[in-house]
This record gives sequence, structure tokens and C-alpha cells, in this order.
Amino acid sequence: MTDAASEPQHGPDPHDSELHARLNWLRAGVLGANDGIISVAALVVGVAAATTDLGAILVAGVASVVAGAISMGLGEYVSVSTQRDTERALIAKETRELADMPEQELAELAELYRARGLSEQTAAQVARELTAHDPLAAHLEAELRISELDVANPWQAAAASALSFLVGAVLPMLAILLPPPEWRVATTFVAVIVALAVTGWLSAWIGGAPRGRAMVRVVVGGALALLVTWVIGGLLGDVV
Repeated sequence: MTDAASEPQHGPDPHDSELHARLNWLRAGVLGANDGIISVAALVVGVAAATTDLGAILVAGVASVVAGAISMGLGEYVSVSTQRDTERALIAKETRELADMPEQELAELAELYRARGLSEQTAAQVARELTAHDPLAAHLEAELRISELDVANPWQAAAASALSFLVGAVLPMLAILLPPPEWRVATTFVAVIVALAVTGWLSAWIGGAPRGRAMVRVVVGGALALLVTWVIGGLLGDVV
């Protein structure tokens, strides 16, 4: 009978990893939409507080949507490109080390598993078997917690970030443009608060965090942003 404590510890199930990756993308999408809602709503509410000219509000809103989407996409592209370059450099380094000093790398892998709680004999056996199967994958997972197959894609990340921002920006644009002048700001406030409550709930649900706290945090922050820009817009409108 095999001692359960001496069985090798396996990495995460591939399906679990895939689900985790999808949840990360979903979380990023929700946060991007949240940014689109708040930033665009804050700007158009500020402009609407200063003027009732629908053309001025439209121009400011469209400029905010375009600039925000480009900024989100570019920022995500730069960030993920840096991450990808780092991951590729680490993979290349590990590949060279496996080719130049395989015995030392095998001993290092065994030591990593021993540090996780395996006995010295079991750790050595696990290291040998994993090295025989796929030495690079074994070292990347044990040492660096990365996979050669999961290197970040900056173009995909940039497109997802820009698109989610655009989706979020649609709501405040419609809320400020469709109602009559006297209802524009109030309608936008209500629509944004409801939308932020939904995105707060979704982000908490995805991350397994308490929903109420996340919703309150997002709603209060968004409401404060709208209030500040509305007050500043009104003051500037009176002065200008």
C-alpha cells in the first residue's frame, strides 16, 4: 500500500488552469468596463454642468471614449509586452541551463520538491520522472510558475482592454445624450450608479470576495468622481 504522504505532488489540473485564465480575462474585462463607465461619465457630467450645448457634450464625450480606449489598449499592450519579454527571457535562460548543466538542474529540481515537503528519495524520483517527460516544463512550473504554452499575448490583451472600455463607455454616453437637458445629469448619475453596482458585484463574484463590500466600494468611488467633476464643471461654467 502506497503511503499517501509519499505520493508526488502534481501541478494544477489543466482544466483548472484554463478556467483560472478565463476568469482572469473576465475580471480584466469587468474592470475595463468599469473604467469606461467612470471616466467617461465623470467627463460628460462635468461638461454638462458647465453647458447645456449638446454638441459640446457630444464632442467631449466622444473624445473621452476614443482617448480612453486607446490609452487602455496601449497601456495593456506595453504592460503585457513587458511581461511576455520577461517570460521569454526566463524560458531561454532555463533552456540554456538545461542544455549546459543537466545534472545540476536535476538536483535543483529535486531540492525544490524536497522543500515542498517530499522526502529526499521521493523528491529525487519525481524530479527524474518529470525530467524524462519534459524537463523544460518541469523546471518552468517548479521554479518560475510559468508555462511555455501560456506566454502572454499583448495584442489580445490590448484588444480586450480597449473593447471592454468601449462597452462601459456606451452607457454614460447614452445617459447624457438622450434625456432632455434638465434630466441629463440626474439620469447619468442613476445609470452609472446602477452599472457600477453591477460591475462591483461581478468583480467580487469572479474573485470570490464579499459582494456587498465590493459594490459599496465601487459605487462610492464612482459617485464621488461624478460629484467632483459636476461641481468643478458648474464652477467653471459660471466663471467662463
